[in-house]
Amino acid sequence: MKIAIINGPNLNLLGQREPGIYGDSAFEPFLDQLRIDFPEAEFSYYQSNVEGELINYLHQVGFDVSGIVMNPGGYTHTSVAIGDAIAAIPAPVVEVHISNVHAREAFRHISHVSAKAAGTICGLGLEGYALAVRYLLKQ
Repeated sequence: MKIAIINGPNLNLLGQREPGIYGDSAFEPFLDQLRIDFPEAEFSYYQSNVEGELINYLHQVGFDVSGIVMNPGGYTHTSVAIGDAIAAIPAPVVEVHISNVHAREAFRHISHVSAKAAGTICGLGLEGYALAVRYLLKQ
């Protein structure tokens, strides 16, 4: 089963950026662990700080993979276009957030992605990605 993991802006700085909120682990070692824990999945990984590049990647893989795990980062709260891109592709998308966005600033309570996603996981750290993969593998 092919699963794409897509991370949005500033997630390239995991392990360095606000460790009290996002933890002190970089994403790449965690991705290596996902590959070990889920050998039945073929993972692709993409990260961009640019909204249009994220949309292009959703269009590129959304017709070829069995599922997508996406953390749109700050674009969650601002990008109608990313929500529209998710609605336009057949692959189910699980929205993941490392922090509990509902326990943070009020503007983070709004998601333009959640209504288009198969589900949303937030506040469980990097483990949220593993839970999303587990869900997609059972579909």
